Amino acid sequence: MKKTKIQIIFCYCIFLSGLYGFDVSALESDADQPITIDSNTATYDDASETSTYTGNVISVQGSIRVNSEKLVVYLKDGDAEKLVFTGKKAKFKQTPSEGSEDIIGEALTGEYYPKKNLLVLIDEATVWQGNAIYSSNLIEYDIKTSLVKAGEKSSDNKRVHVILKPKPKK
Repeated sequence: MKKTKIQIIFCYCIFLSGLYGFDVSALESDADQPITIDSNTATYDDASETSTYTGNVISVQGSIRVNSEKLVVYLKDGDAEKLVFTGKKAKFKQTPSEGSEDIIGEALTGEYYPKKNLLVLIDEATVWQGNAIYSSNLIEYDIKTSLVKAGEKSSDNKRVHVILKPKPKK
């Protein structure tokens, strides 16, 4: 890696760490916010343009928060194209709009595509949205529209389990 690239990455990390403590609640612009990552270890491979983070990984982009054991960030021309998080039920949380309930999910593997506003939860995936619970081996979540799609069209053997709870009476 060239010295100037190391300096740029170092400055970028300093900039991101300064933003981490700042509460960003502009939910419409989650995709426009920087992604901040905290972990026990971090490595960057210039040849493959990947960053790998391990150990109590916390990644935040606006109101989106993901906790995992491992995170691999695939970069293309310096931009994050895909983030793959894994762990014993990696967890995510997002506030879809001001005043609404958080959407919470978990899975053994997750793939986040920042430019597409798409989160894909794979293997033992569950999403809680309001009074509904969605469980499947594959759940796609459109972060911008809060649309949840569960199940695989290619298989009748893999079922989706949904629970719709009545709202509590006041």
